[in-house]
Amino acid sequence: MPVYRIPREHLFPHPSLAEPDGLLGVGGDVDPDRVLFAYANGIFPWYSQGQPILWFSPDPRFVLEPAELEIQRSLKKRVKRGDYRITLDRAFADVVRACRKTKRPRQPGTWITKELEDSYLALHERGAAHSVEAWLDERLVGGLFGVSIGRFFSGDSMFALEPDASKVAFVWFARQLHVWDFGLIDCQVYTAHLERFGAKSMPRTQYIERVTKLGAREGKGARWDFDPGFDPLG
Repeated sequence: MPVYRIPREHLFPHPSLAEPDGLLGVGGDVDPDRVLFAYANGIFPWYSQGQPILWFSPDPRFVLEPAELEIQRSLKKRVKRGDYRITLDRAFADVVRACRKTKRPRQPGTWITKELEDSYLALHERGAAHSVEAWLDERLVGGLFGVSIGRFFSGDSMFALEPDASKVAFVWFARQLHVWDFGLIDCQVYTAHLERFGAKSMPRTQYIERVTKLGAREGKGARWDFDPGFDPLG
């Protein structure tokens, strides 16, 4: 199958035309409007510094339904202990920067290029991208960020500098999204880490159908915060 060259206009081939590994197209730019349009259509950028911009739409897609979140016993104990203070949208730029800089096993670099970082920051200013932070005292030690459209959230990256910091943040976040009636968290591609939370594979056609419906619903506004008195284990 051919790999499509993305035009200057904010247009993409239909995701069904992607390569077996999910690669759909090459080129274009990561203007915030294009990036948001891509997420709304089941497509996301994934490339490294020095590469051309690559756009993917894998089949199947790895997703988590917030209502089906699974929490292992040891992690539940850590959440209950309150080892970390968890916040929403308090340090978006710091979370993205930490995700970009944190070294990961078997990964020589990062897919979060400077141009993508700038695009995500612009989307955050619009209220379309959000972060979750884990704090140990006043030090940021973990978190995650992603893009939200309607009642759908696409998780992009997470980091942890202390044991289970990002996992605790994810539990808080997924539970809050369930309360807010979010129907889907996109995990993009398979990881054993997210499978332990209950994430599963979903055919791309079903995924795009769900995203279209959830994305058409009213969102949660520009700046997020946990509900007053929110208990992730309640």
